[in-house]
Amino acid sequence: MNLPIRPRRNRQSAAIRDLVRETGLTPGHLIYPLFLQEGHENTPIEAMPGCQRWCVEDLVKEAGEAHALGVPAVVLFPRIPDELKTRGAEECHHDGGLVPRAIRALKAAHPGLTVITDVALDPYNSDGHDGLVADDGRILNDETVEVLCRQAACHARAGADIVAPSDMMDGRVAALRSALDEAGFNQVSIMSYTAKYASAYYGPFRGALDSAPKAGDKKTYQMDPANVREALREAALDEAEGADILMVKPAGPYLDIIARIREATTLPVAAYQVSGEYLMIKAAAASGWLDEEKVMMESLLGIRRAGADMILTYFAKQVARKMA
Repeated sequence: MNLPIRPRRNRQSAAIRDLVRETGLTPGHLIYPLFLQEGHENTPIEAMPGCQRWCVEDLVKEAGEAHALGVPAVVLFPRIPDELKTRGAEECHHDGGLVPRAIRALKAAHPGLTVITDVALDPYNSDGHDGLVADDGRILNDETVEVLCRQAACHARAGADIVAPSDMMDGRVAALRSALDEAGFNQVSIMSYTAKYASAYYGPFRGALDSAPKAGDKKTYQMDPANVREALREAALDEAEGADILMVKPAGPYLDIIARIREATTLPVAAYQVSGEYLMIKAAAASGWLDEEKVMMESLLGIRRAGADMILTYFAKQVARKMA
């Protein structure tokens, strides 16, 4: 007897749909990116509704509220005053700088919160690039890596749990691992921006930090959006060099890359839902064209379904509040 196949039986009630659901999304899967600045005031970011550049005191409060809702980690991005930006990006490894002070304040107030720091030079570099810039405009790889090692050690001394190199210089994961281990920080993890694409989706973020390049672009170090096999090569290299977590950035337009890297590694995979992705949802919802909460949740579920173990998203606190 040929019996009819009826997949809808598994969709007939909310209880059954919950039982057969294949992919989960909880606040525990989310990392909350936070912007910070000097001073005692906060500055709303016009191109990123709902986001601010926080002073350290209020950053600690915001992170604590998200943590209380179940978000396990934050990642820090500083807006550095122009007078502290130099061609050598020396401020990036100053122990009394903005990021180390914020790390110490966060860990003192919230010992259980995981603090992740961005390791790259663009917030500190007067040229606006992720690496040091030669007189002829070339981005210097090995010289940049030396500075990144000092930056990572500085963050580790302040108490960072994870450093996240976003620079895309060759060999930086191995160099960072060696530098951290030699300095006694073998417990500090490396979340590598493994497949970071030269994307147009970063615009609001660069405006928030005033970190756009002053000349040229980032295409000699960030990846070509057309390439897949290159991402797998980068993933293999980062894993061999000692990365603990591999990241894909952006997330939404690169779900295929997330899936391919998930298949290629046993390491945890992170994905960054970037500022442009966030802004498009916010702007469409503000115009009444989309249901913000439903699209927010669907977009994040899609990233999880593609294979991301964790998601960096500006929606983290909003999602956690919704699910509380």
